[in-house]
Amino acid sequence: QVQLVETGGGLVQAGGSLRLSCAASGRTFSSYAMGWFRQAPGKEREFVAAISWRGKNTYYVDSVKGRFTISRDNAKNTVYLQMNSLKPEDTAVYYCAADLFLITQATPPKTLDAWGQGTRVTVSS
Repeated sequence: QVQLVETGGGLVQAGGSLRLSCAASGRTFSSYAMGWFRQAPGKEREFVAAISWRGKNTYYVDSVKGRFTISRDNAKNTVYLQMNSLKPEDTAVYYCAADLFLITQATPPKTLDAWGQGTRVTVSS
């Protein structure tokens, strides 16, 4: 089992940027596809972005395309989410997730192998 810890959340003005990091420990990081999800107050957890095991393939929800970039460094056991041009509607708790199978927007969150504790992102208008 892999353990995940997210960092990098905070308060930022609309139009600003943040970079989230998710550090993994435990089993071989490169065996896992990685994803970022978010959950806003009163809403269900939703897919944001995902990346394949070696980083060749990436996937994004339409609302963040062109603004967010997911990447990974397997040597550092870390996955990142660079968030630019942030909007108030991006406000949420952001979670990273890991799975031995490819993660896409169609993947039910409850089926994923591991989750971090979440990091809060607040975007003020």
